[in-house]
Amino acid sequence: MTVRWVGILLGVAATTSSPGHASPTLPSRTSPPERPVSFLYDVMPTLSRAGCNQGSCHGNSEGRGGLKLSLRGDIPEADYLLFTRAGGGRRVDRSEPGRSLILLKGAALLAHGGGARFSTGSPEFRVIARWIAEGARFDPAVAPQLVRIEATPREQVVMAPVTRAQIRATALFSDGSRRDVTHLAFYNPGDPRVEVTPGGLVQARPGLDTAVLVRYAGEMASVRLTFVEKRTGYAWRPVPAANWVDDLQYARLRELRLLPSPLTTDVEFVRRAYLDTLGLLPTPDEARAFQTDPRPDRRARLIDALLERPEFDENWTLKWSDLLRLEERTLDPRGNLAYRDWIRVGFASRKPMDQFARELLTATGSTYLNPPANYYRRTRDPIELGETTAQIFLGSRLLCAKCHNHPTERWKQDDYYAIAALFARVDRKLDDRGRRDRFDKHERNGEEEISVAATGRVEHPRTGQAVAPRLPFALEPLAADTPDPRVRFAEWLTAPDNPFFARAMVNRIWQALFTRGLVDPVDDLRDSNPASNPKLLDALARDFARAGFDLRHTVRLLMNSRTYQLSAEPNGTNRDDERFFSRALPQRLPAETLLDAITQITEATDRAGRQPAHVRAALLPAVNKYRHPFLKLFGQPARESVCACERNDDTTLGQAFALISGDLLAGRLAQPDNRVGRLMRAGRSDTEIVQDFYLSAVAREPSSGERERALSYLAGKPDRRAALEDLLWALLNSKEFLLRR
Repeated sequence: MTVRWVGILLGVAATTSSPGHASPTLPSRTSPPERPVSFLYDVMPTLSRAGCNQGSCHGNSEGRGGLKLSLRGDIPEADYLLFTRAGGGRRVDRSEPGRSLILLKGAALLAHGGGARFSTGSPEFRVIARWIAEGARFDPAVAPQLVRIEATPREQVVMAPVTRAQIRATALFSDGSRRDVTHLAFYNPGDPRVEVTPGGLVQARPGLDTAVLVRYAGEMASVRLTFVEKRTGYAWRPVPAANWVDDLQYARLRELRLLPSPLTTDVEFVRRAYLDTLGLLPTPDEARAFQTDPRPDRRARLIDALLERPEFDENWTLKWSDLLRLEERTLDPRGNLAYRDWIRVGFASRKPMDQFARELLTATGSTYLNPPANYYRRTRDPIELGETTAQIFLGSRLLCAKCHNHPTERWKQDDYYAIAALFARVDRKLDDRGRRDRFDKHERNGEEEISVAATGRVEHPRTGQAVAPRLPFALEPLAADTPDPRVRFAEWLTAPDNPFFARAMVNRIWQALFTRGLVDPVDDLRDSNPASNPKLLDALARDFARAGFDLRHTVRLLMNSRTYQLSAEPNGTNRDDERFFSRALPQRLPAETLLDAITQITEATDRAGRQPAHVRAALLPAVNKYRHPFLKLFGQPARESVCACERNDDTTLGQAFALISGDLLAGRLAQPDNRVGRLMRAGRSDTEIVQDFYLSAVAREPSSGERERALSYLAGKPDRRAALEDLLWALLNSKEFLLRR
């Protein structure tokens, strides 16, 4: 077989060197001089673009066809040796370049399991051919080094009918030179519905908002593209802003051609405010008092009052108990209770969130006497500690960097183990009086002492060597004589000019008030998962730091914004918007809030003993011991993971059956001393009871039609008690009760 090959492409004659296949004549060395081909900045990006070192090909952990490359070219030095030294010199043949398998198989001129990765006329083919012809050299140490890449436009709103945008990638080198690498970069859109050509041309349908990650030679940048639908006759209508949050939000909505919904009613607002701050419904008296308050600033006054109530602290204690995975199986009952109380007292005393984080991350001593030390009892392995800490306090999921450089984030594998090494010296000693449960080798009971040892070791899986602790994104490791690397990390983390901590915290606060974060998922902040309003997120982070990391300050700011107080009712522009907060997003009540609401309205207790009398579901100290089947069914997390995804707010058919015909609701409605019984014994009329039911369940009085239908139903029933139970049952199964709107 004769293969007519590089000679045709490059204008030189091909010669046959062996009977098995044709050997091409490579570029003439007398051609006009060009910049030498770089292995690092030409060949490796070319192979990445061709998919050769991706996970589905030779970048797989086991390799393919006897060749195992580093994933996405993360270790170019090792890949160079594989190409030039291993394989009997057949992959890159300097003596007879036309026989190089890297070209013959890549172009499918020889049998190749991966098929043709590039054609003989392609730029990829030409780059590799020139590199071999020039001697297949590795880049000299004195060659300019890549500093970073720039991708433009950094952000662009694409208005329909236009559906395309062109990305340009530029490499910046240490000698000050710049190079267009658009044709060599790799493009990874965050949304699978977005298409990007090898030349960086992006195409998407209107209504999509995405980031495209641009990778080149181990560096990355991101481009934010929003494809806006054409809205005939759209015009922005001036809307009053309550504070600067609204100003930044309105600017974003104008870009997207979205109009905000109107303000929510006082009925919806009072219910929303109570649920979001306290995790409780307003009582009938509280709902009535707010709705009859004539003062124009009644909403701001209500917000201030709610932030002073102890239930606010309890509500945020629940959120952080989930996040820090408080449960008795690992922490033991006494340690778990002490830990929960420490969190609650912190919120009650207005402890700044930076101080909260430092006390957790630097804790030592008894898990009973110094409860934040339980952070190191709950998570014991330094590698898991690095992952957990980054996810909680940086909003970054590092797991993908455990085995290789993170594919969609700036984290390298070296960063992953350097962060883990910050916790390598944490030591634990179980008190002699403690014991292991004979049924579970992982369960520990008794006091533990947390300390910092003189030494500790985390090994890098690639080198087998001990990794020195290093702060995230720092170039140099911490000094070997650093007394406690955790202290240095905590200082770095909570510094006012460190944007990572503040952004992660305000994103969690936003999620608590708006049902989803500005970045969603709330613990996955990365370049390829941009915020719905980046300018607003950054401004909130700066404001949070300037305010001394005060939780109540940011909650008050957001709740007073018109954006928070928007109705859930859509308009003609925002009906499909679930990302940009142009309207409120209805959400089913969380498990504990729902159970507490049922208890509050029925005034009935848990006769099965799964929930101690007069203890709110939100305050149960250990989810494993008191994990009520109802709570589990409605998505209460088992606290096995720090991922926000562990709490499930989805609706299921099982939940519907539990409310319609389940024992819990039916049992509480039937208790003789519950709300129904109390109102009947007090001699309340049907009209008064109907009004009380509506105020307690949905924070409003019934409409005239609802009142008429309810009274008509009650009048036709011989068993008044059963009829009242049915009426309350119907309210507790209504969407208006089950949803936070």
